[in-house]
Amino acid sequence: MYVCLCNGITDGHIREAAMNGCDSLRDLRRELGVGSQCAKCARHARQVLRDTRSAVAATSVSVSSDRPVAVQYWPQPA
Repeated sequence: MYVCLCNGITDGHIREAAMNGCDSLRDLRRELGVGSQCAKCARHARQVLRDTRSAVAATSVSVSSDRPVAVQYWPQPA
């Protein structure tokens, strides 16, 4: 779906940019040009970015939780 009509940017472009390290609307504007014309797309672009970053974080947490993790216990004074 097109998010930024002025620059022809889709939600797929935003997701890809998020996967490549874009963390803010400022990063998206610099990399893709999102919101650099009329800025009517800014709210939706920010939401797509947030949703993608959340999905990436959730995926990395679930993947890392499958691996065994060494746990260290430190004795506590009584």
